[in-house]
Amino acid sequence: MSIQLRKSDSGIYRQTIRIHQHTLFADVSKDLGGDDSAPDPHDLYDAALAACKAITVMMYAKRKQLPLDYIDIDIARDNSREVQGTYVLNVQLKLLGNLTDEQKSQLAAIADKCPVHKLMTAAKTEVHTRYS
Repeated sequence: MSIQLRKSDSGIYRQTIRIHQHTLFADVSKDLGGDDSAPDPHDLYDAALAACKAITVMMYAKRKQLPLDYIDIDIARDNSREVQGTYVLNVQLKLLGNLTDEQKSQLAAIADKCPVHKLMTAAKTEVHTRYS
């Protein structure tokens, strides 16, 4: 898997990201000198968690034939201690469907087992940067 990024033709810091056949954009807020024309990299990181949790829960509910109609997720970021090495994401799941409290609890536990959650909390990530 490969992700390609190139400076966008528009905007001061706007980036064009290509993942397979998909195109995404990233930018920074106006207070950081950008145009606020797209999510910033932290937003994309946080959104990856939300998407992974939602997909994982939906797949599990389908496989177990649980009556989950859909899931909404809100993530509130607290990056006030990021410089000290602590980045907090508060996740609120809204599970809609004819679910019992036990089923909701089960689905919430499954949400914490999504691959991105595991990467963020349990895996050691190594980044090797080269240049040409």
